[in-house]
Amino acid sequence: MSGSEYPVVDFDPGVAGRPVGAAHALFDELRGLHPVVRSDRGFWVLTRYDAIMDACRSPGLFSNSAISALDADPAYRWIPEMLDPPEHTVWRRLLRPLFTPARARAMRDDAERRCADLVDGLAAQGTCDFVADFARVFPTSIFLELMGLPAERLPEFLAWENAILHTPSSEGGEARRTTMADVAACFTELIAARRRDPRDDIVTAALSFRVGDRPVADEELLSLFVLLFLAGLDTVSAALSYAFWHLARHDADRTRVANDPGVVPSAVEELLRAYAIVVIGRKVTRDAEVHGCPMKAGDMVLLPLAAADRDPRAFPDAHVVDLDRHPNRHIAFGAGPHHCLGAHLARLELQIAIREWHARIPDYRVPDGARVTEHAGQVLGLESLPLEWST
Repeated sequence: MSGSEYPVVDFDPGVAGRPVGAAHALFDELRGLHPVVRSDRGFWVLTRYDAIMDACRSPGLFSNSAISALDADPAYRWIPEMLDPPEHTVWRRLLRPLFTPARARAMRDDAERRCADLVDGLAAQGTCDFVADFARVFPTSIFLELMGLPAERLPEFLAWENAILHTPSSEGGEARRTTMADVAACFTELIAARRRDPRDDIVTAALSFRVGDRPVADEELLSLFVLLFLAGLDTVSAALSYAFWHLARHDADRTRVANDPGVVPSAVEELLRAYAIVVIGRKVTRDAEVHGCPMKAGDMVLLPLAAADRDPRAFPDAHVVDLDRHPNRHIAFGAGPHHCLGAHLARLELQIAIREWHARIPDYRVPDGARVTEHAGQVLGLESLPLEWST
């Protein structure tokens, strides 16, 4: 296939309820067809590492003003994710001090205690739904404290996150709009509360932000907090779900991380690569030919990071999970100006989760006959993950 010849495929990124691993297998299949394919729903899909990396690093051509491939003209504008340079650069500079490696390291002791207590409470049960009982509890408890949100409202917050990010595309946008209003109302109340009573949290810190010579507006704060809310409740939980799905099914890898905690940082990077979860959307800003395909201004493009990170052109034996892989230049946290601000904290949480769990529950499995499914959308993740072990 050459020039402007490209395959048109039946592909809806919002389909949910597929067997776990189906999304990654689909991206593997698309990557074998062509560097660029066209969805029958009207958007482009880049499928290979070099193409996706180039797009992530080219905000002048691939704009963040729209981040869902199914919505070229969104009614919302999450800050800073949906900004392009130079406006995006200003906000990144404001936010960067809140997400430094030093700040992440300062949270280590408390995070280890939280994780150990949670696993201790599960260990005697001999079974759990890993997603509901651990993956959605451990990292989100840290996030809620960072934001200053009440931990007792976690079930409500998770329901909101699911409605916004994981409602099947066929069900329309009304539920998303209603839920977005609920989230905005929650943060409107929190902003007012922090102005009256400042705390040591991200909301309080953001109230002092200035863009140029002006203070940030409440509307901008709401857009920022909605983005942090969705990312904080979803991404690490989703990454944990795939990591433990893999470890539960691969005895050698599970035994390795249980017996050799020193391998955990490398294992985390490899599991992030093999099961990258973020599916990025971008909007084309001008007519251009991309890998032989004639794209028009206003076209939407999908950048599945899993397709890039499983590309054998970039990673030898890409289909193999190698806990010792080096170098490992994955882009599970994105690339270019929109590289994930929370990557340092996410890595810390993933490493702690794997170490503390395997120190207490080193041998576990997915029960025979269990049906494990994944949700789709902008972040991939498991709906549930039943696990069992001997007590």
